[in-house]
Amino acid sequence: MWLENKRIVVIGGTTGMGLSAAMAFVREGAQVVVVGRNPESCTAAEEQLDGNGLAMSGDASDPQTAPQAITLCQQIFGGFDGLYHVAGGSGRRFGDGPLHDITLAGWDYTINLNLTSLMLSNQAAVRAFRAQNSGGTILNMGSVLGSRPSPIYFATHAYAAMKSAVIGFTKSVAAYYATENIRVNVLAPALVETPMAKRATEDDVIMAFTKTKQPLDGGRIGKPDDLDGAAVYFMSDQSRFTTGQVLTIDGGWSVSEGQV
Repeated sequence: MWLENKRIVVIGGTTGMGLSAAMAFVREGAQVVVVGRNPESCTAAEEQLDGNGLAMSGDASDPQTAPQAITLCQQIFGGFDGLYHVAGGSGRRFGDGPLHDITLAGWDYTINLNLTSLMLSNQAAVRAFRAQNSGGTILNMGSVLGSRPSPIYFATHAYAAMKSAVIGFTKSVAAYYATENIRVNVLAPALVETPMAKRATEDDVIMAFTKTKQPLDGGRIGKPDDLDGAAVYFMSDQSRFTTGQVLTIDGGWSVSEGQV
């Protein structure tokens, strides 16, 4: 198994892509702590982890959440080997959108949700790895929109800016801590079927566009488990010589025009 004896924290791990990855980690031999905001989703997630995982309720943008999750991982499972930061989402309903429509509240909300929370979890992980003198791996959730915009149906400029910033932040952190064997990488998906994608999945026009924009496998929206293999790779020792990289898993989004 790829992750035997690995102890992993997943921030945003109680639903969607985070939970799918956490379940894959367990199948590959890991023990996991998953963090989510909703206590009910935490309970449901823990039941799916086959006794090899714990769920903790917390807000990813709270400076105490990631350190508490890492400490829990260390205390219960005897160490900490990897962090997968999935938490984030759209600020559309709070005022994100095209630049001329963005509100300051929408901008601030989107920064806090997608970038501040990620900085805090990465900081906690790096501090823990250094205290353990162990090295470790961090995987951050980006988005294809951070580098490949789609202006007609997916114009949330604050979100795109934050996901682009995730790439710059990750590469900078990866460079600084490489000598300590701390690896930091990014997964960048396109449209995946998660709660955040509800606006798109309920719109037939957007779904028809997605079929041509993401043409792989017959043309479809992504599924959370489409990312699991890559997440397992980055959490495993198979990625021991890989850092500062962005892996785009987008069904062909970044190389397809998409038919409007």
